[in-house]
Amino acid sequence: MKNSNFFQNLRNIAIGACFAVLFVISCTGTVLRSEAAELPGPSSAGALKVVNGQLCDTKGTPVQLKGISTHGLAWFPEYVNADAFRTIRKAWQMNVVRLALYTEEYGGYCSGGDRKKLLQLIDDGIRYATEADLYVIVDWHILSDGNPNTHLSEAKEFFSALSQKYKDSFNLIYEICNEPNGSTSWEDIKHYAGALIPVIRANDPDAIILIGTPNWSQFVDQAAADPITGYDNLMYTLHYYAATHKEDLRNRLRDAVKAGLPVFVSEYGICDASGSGGIDYEEARAWSTLLDELKISSVSWNLSNKQETSAFLKSSCRKTGGFTLDDLSDSGRFVIGGIADSRKDS
Repeated sequence: MKNSNFFQNLRNIAIGACFAVLFVISCTGTVLRSEAAELPGPSSAGALKVVNGQLCDTKGTPVQLKGISTHGLAWFPEYVNADAFRTIRKAWQMNVVRLALYTEEYGGYCSGGDRKKLLQLIDDGIRYATEADLYVIVDWHILSDGNPNTHLSEAKEFFSALSQKYKDSFNLIYEICNEPNGSTSWEDIKHYAGALIPVIRANDPDAIILIGTPNWSQFVDQAAADPITGYDNLMYTLHYYAATHKEDLRNRLRDAVKAGLPVFVSEYGICDASGSGGIDYEEARAWSTLLDELKISSVSWNLSNKQETSAFLKSSCRKTGGFTLDDLSDSGRFVIGGIADSRKDS
């Protein structure tokens, strides 16, 4: 009788496990449906704010955003669509999407790009994100321009119009300078931010504003030593690529957070800093563990089928939404699987 019950129990466990696997894979073939509580979206977390250096929901409870960035909007506009954003939220269980508006690269906003088309993509992206219950970051993606002051007048005009149009959209986050680099100092960035923040605050007094830090958004220690004062709900960005940036940068992050700096990882990859090369799974896990420990929000690079390691989709994938497991690159599978695991552990 005992043996009979034992085998019956084994049978029940096996059946339950099969159903669990089917639930995770779901009817669409995507990874990721899970019984764990999903990351909170705007409908439940409401307007975000910074409390004691921590990103919090409208009630002041610490909240973590996890999501994905588009690649350059001028280059991969096809992924800004309702189906893709629903997949990000419902299948991948993310709660934030970042719209990367390059400024000076080919087709960039400040380098001869089609501004009308780019602005329409921003509008569409905000609408699709809102419909999908996602927070949305509008990213002024400086890169080859190096110093954000290079296009200060254009940035002021852009963010003035954006903040006026979306002042009542509490799911919108403003990222005013992606990766200051080259000889750009923290003083240069403070000067730029000092000109941009009042422009946004004149229309949108409470939204989260993300501010880049020197050396491709790595020197958060400089911001921690001399933060911008006089405004609430400011956060400072750190970017990492796991195969390039390791324990030294994690220690810098720990120290900045310990000093009280509100940090947001608005871009990361699990390969090297070029966006390609091999995946460093060990370092990627070390980063993920630390971010969860510190409750730091993070956005992975990038939603495209570009032939590079950091792209979430295989280069052979021609879909623009409704992605299945077979459509995902190794980076995509790892990041999405990690988000699912972190929800189970929380």
